[in-house]
Amino acid sequence: MDQVSLVIILLAALLIPLIMAKFKINSLPTAVMEIIVGIVIGPSVFNFVNTSDLISQLSTIGVIVLLFLSGLEIDFSLFKKRRTALTPLEQKNAVNTPKYSPVRLSVYAYSTIIVLSLLLAAAFKVSGLFSDFWLAAILFGTISLGIVIAALKEQELLSKAFGQKILLISVFGELVPMMGLTLYASVYGSNSQSLWLLLLILAVAALLLLRFKPFFRFYQNINKSTTQLDIRLAFFLIVTMVTVAESVGAENILGAFVAGIVLKLLNPSETTRERLDAIGYGFFIPIFFITTGVDLNLRTLLTSGKTLLLIPLFFLAYMVAKIGGYWVLKLRFKQANALAGTALTATTMTMVLAVLRVAKSMKTITSDQSGAFLLAALLTCVISPLIFNKFYSAEKEDLVKTAVHFIGANLSTVPVAQQLRKGWYDVSMYTNHPENYQTYHAQVPVTLMENFTAQDLQDHGVFDTDILVLGHIDAERNYELAKAAKAYGVRRIIVRFEDRNVLNEHEDELRELGVEVYNTPEANITLLRALIESPSTLLLLNDTENSIYEVRVLNHLYTDVQIKNLQFAQDITISQVIRNRKLIAPNGNTTIMYGDRLIFTGNKQTAAQIRQALATAN
Repeated sequence: MDQVSLVIILLAALLIPLIMAKFKINSLPTAVMEIIVGIVIGPSVFNFVNTSDLISQLSTIGVIVLLFLSGLEIDFSLFKKRRTALTPLEQKNAVNTPKYSPVRLSVYAYSTIIVLSLLLAAAFKVSGLFSDFWLAAILFGTISLGIVIAALKEQELLSKAFGQKILLISVFGELVPMMGLTLYASVYGSNSQSLWLLLLILAVAALLLLRFKPFFRFYQNINKSTTQLDIRLAFFLIVTMVTVAESVGAENILGAFVAGIVLKLLNPSETTRERLDAIGYGFFIPIFFITTGVDLNLRTLLTSGKTLLLIPLFFLAYMVAKIGGYWVLKLRFKQANALAGTALTATTMTMVLAVLRVAKSMKTITSDQSGAFLLAALLTCVISPLIFNKFYSAEKEDLVKTAVHFIGANLSTVPVAQQLRKGWYDVSMYTNHPENYQTYHAQVPVTLMENFTAQDLQDHGVFDTDILVLGHIDAERNYELAKAAKAYGVRRIIVRFEDRNVLNEHEDELRELGVEVYNTPEANITLLRALIESPSTLLLLNDTENSIYEVRVLNHLYTDVQIKNLQFAQDITISQVIRNRKLIAPNGNTTIMYGDRLIFTGNKQTAAQIRQALATAN
């Protein structure tokens, strides 16, 4: 019977996404549909499935993997301290005051959530509707990071200011309740040990991080399909941290969550993350969500008048707890988007399930109360995304051009800057030579600076750009500035090295940092050879309608898709795919992977739009 129930659950897990795709059900997250289906196939409706020891164990693994992947989703670069002053380009396109950094806004927003959650928990306790003050406060303060990320991805907002702030608020919505749950379980749990032992979890996490940090620097050279070293390390981290957490009296989900954070800090490749997602969301996590629905027996749950009253009240509490974020977001974004963002942060599911699981094991909550909290959370996942999609529209700043800053105004850089200004680029040039400033400032925007030190460039906002081109003749200066710019967080850096000796000395280091380098003599040699071997190259270079483009694929909408199935496949010709520094000669059946660099030709008007779509981080 156990095997039959498991087969039914796995069949449901297979059919749910197929049916959702067939009938274009996009308004509900897959996890919500899985819980609903679990309710239907469980004792509430058809009673096809009953939980057994085997299914319960797989469900427990599912929640552990889910919290591990949640920890892996946290983008710690959002916490990185950046300049708060705006560059001239940002000032021109800004619609609000510059004093509100992403971290500050997010802290303000989540602080209102904490305050309102505490007030609502107090109201429930005073009214006698739910007496556990701290458990209610933790539940009301949770945000479903996974659902928020899915909604932001669908709108291609993860790389934009609005998406980053909503994402950061949601990160707090998992981190803070997780810490609160840990303290709650340590204080009120029957098997809890001393609170100071919780520090052992962080100590072990730090030890694992330091021990395995060099691992990801070389494992690709020895990794193969029969070893999958990165996946083995991931599960080693999960089991180790879960074991440590349970040993000190904490919950296993805390260990799994910390394990995900450790792996995130190790900077795994996108391929590693995709394989872990495949294992988790392909098998274990659907079992957990469906089993959660199976365990909800609505026949008994809805017979209680108090439970029927609690469901809408808990739903309102989930929503009201997040409403303070509206006024904080309105400081930075237009009213409709502030409302959309507030609604999206009201979605709560993942942490609610984890908290309820712990509370039930501690016997601090009844089945009826747990069911009411869960059904109210389901309602937030249905209604909140609908509100978000209804009210969100693009911010003015999302339509700005790509910023390109050139350090060095000379015959190598000025002509390029002049051409880029005709396209979707906002170009600025900087020089420390007065004679070059006098020569070129009438042709392109050039700023004269006295010094080219890294600190001076930061103070003048030169590093606040999408693309930085270090075109100075001094190769050593370019090398030092490239490292400083990368440390500051510039996304893309292109460096000129006319001195081949300097390039030989630093090339490997810069390429490891992701810095792109070029040498003018070598570029000329390559071009001449191409003209000799492929005479049509000159026609392409002189073609006013078509051009050659290179783009790194960062948009998940176009990954794991064959070239022939791309919606714009007829508009461009992909000649090369660069993957892990290896050239691939593509054909129609070649699958595009995340992080691939595509070299393609196409019409200058349509190709620019396609390039922007592929490069939009999502």
